[in-house]
Amino acid sequence: MTPERRIAFVSVLAAIALIAIKLGTGLATGSLGLLSEAAHSGTDLAAALLTFLALGVAVRPADRGHPYGHGKAEHLAALAEAFVLGVVSVVIGATAIRRLIGGDAPDLEVPWWAFALVGLVLAIDASRTVVSWRAARRYANAALATNALHFASDFGGTLAVLVGLAAARGGYPAADSIAALFVAVLVIGAAGRLGRQNVDVLMDRSPAGAQEAVRRAIEALEPRVELRRLRMRHAAGRHFADVVIGVPPAAAVGQGHATADAVEEAVEDAVPGTDVVVHVEPHAADTALGERAHAAALRVPQVREIHNIAVLRVGERTEISLHLKLPGSLPLGEAHEIASLVEAEIRRELPRVDGVQTHLEPLGEETAGRALPVDAFQAEREEVQQIVASVTGAPPRDLRLYRTEAGLVAFLTLALEPERALADAHARASEIEERIRRERPDVSEVVVHTEP
Repeated sequence: MTPERRIAFVSVLAAIALIAIKLGTGLATGSLGLLSEAAHSGTDLAAALLTFLALGVAVRPADRGHPYGHGKAEHLAALAEAFVLGVVSVVIGATAIRRLIGGDAPDLEVPWWAFALVGLVLAIDASRTVVSWRAARRYANAALATNALHFASDFGGTLAVLVGLAAARGGYPAADSIAALFVAVLVIGAAGRLGRQNVDVLMDRSPAGAQEAVRRAIEALEPRVELRRLRMRHAAGRHFADVVIGVPPAAAVGQGHATADAVEEAVEDAVPGTDVVVHVEPHAADTALGERAHAAALRVPQVREIHNIAVLRVGERTEISLHLKLPGSLPLGEAHEIASLVEAEIRRELPRVDGVQTHLEPLGEETAGRALPVDAFQAEREEVQQIVASVTGAPPRDLRLYRTEAGLVAFLTLALEPERALADAHARASEIEERIRRERPDVSEVVVHTEP
C-alpha cells in the first residue's frame, strides 16, 4: 500500500469513529448540531472511501486506453464528495431554519461527558487535518488536499457545535440550531469551492499561473524561438504542456531537435515535473526563398545533400538554382527523376518561382589515405605556403598533406582578421584553392578552413 493510500485508509477509520461519537452523543442529548456534524462526518466517510479507492486507480501506470494515466480519478472522487456535502448540508440547514422560525427548539440536557467527547472529536479533527495537509503537499495529491480542507471545516463546525451546546446548557436552546445552521453554511461554501476546483481540472481548464510562467520561459530563450501555440492542463498534481514552435525550414533535423530540447528544459525550469510534448514546424512565408527552397528539396526522400542554392531575379522573373548530391552509383536516369521531383516540390512550395535548375553531383565516397611525414614533399609544402602567403600576407596556420589513390589531399587553415566579412573570407579561400590546383596538378583536393 502506498503512503497516500495508507493515509486515506487511516482517514476512513477516523471518519467511522467520529460518526459513532457524534451520532451517539447527538441522539443521547437531542442536539441538532451534533446530528448535523454526524452527517458531515458521514460525508467525510464517503469522501475518504472515494479517496482511498481513487488513489488505488490513480497510481496505475498509463496504458493503451489511458495514455495520460489515471490521475483524474482523484478529481472525480473529490467532485462526487462535493456534491454529497452540498445536498446533506442543505437538508441540515433547512431543518435548523425551520426550528428557529417555528420557535420549537427543544430544551437540551447536555451532560459533562458530552463536552468531553466533543473535545476528543476536536483533537481527532485537528490531528487528521494536519496529517492530510502535510501529505497533500508532500505528494502533490489533490484528493488528500480535499480531505484536509474537509477535516479543517469539520474542526470549525465541531467548535461551533461545542459553543452551541454550552449556550444551550446555559439556557439558550436556540443556540444548538444556530450552530447547526453555521455548520451547514460552512459545508455548503466548502462544497462549492471543491466542486469548482475539480470541475476546472476535469474540463482541462488552463492553469493560468503555470501557463504564463511557461510562456515567459520560452519567450526568454536565446536564440529566440517562435512560440506558435501553448496549451496546458493540470491533473493529479501534475501539469501537462503541448507546445508548438516554428524553426527555419532549412534547419536540419538535429537543429530542430536541439531547439525542442531547449524548450523542454525551459518548461521544466518554470514548472518542475511538467509532462511536455513539443511539436516543431517550419516558418511560413516570411522566410527567405533560398531557405524555403532548401526545405522543399529535402522533403524528397532520396535527396542526401543540397548546397550552393542561388536565387536570381531578372526583371519580374525569379530563377532558383541548386547543387544536388546523390549516390555516385545511381544511374543517370534515376538521378534525373529525383531531380525532377525536387524541382516540382520547389515549384509547389514557391509557385511564383519561374524556373528551377538543378546541378547533379555524386556524393563523395570514402577514400583510403595516409598522412605524409613532415619532411616528405618539402617542395610541395613550401610552394603551398608561398601561395597562401602571397594571397593573405602570412603562411597558413596549419598544413597537412595526405596521400590517397586519387592523389595528394591538402588540409590547410587560414588565419584572417575577425572583422573580415564571411564572403570576403570565402573568396580568399577559393582563390587559394584555384592557385594550388593550377600550380600543383598532383594535388587532387584542397580543403581550406578559415578562422580568426
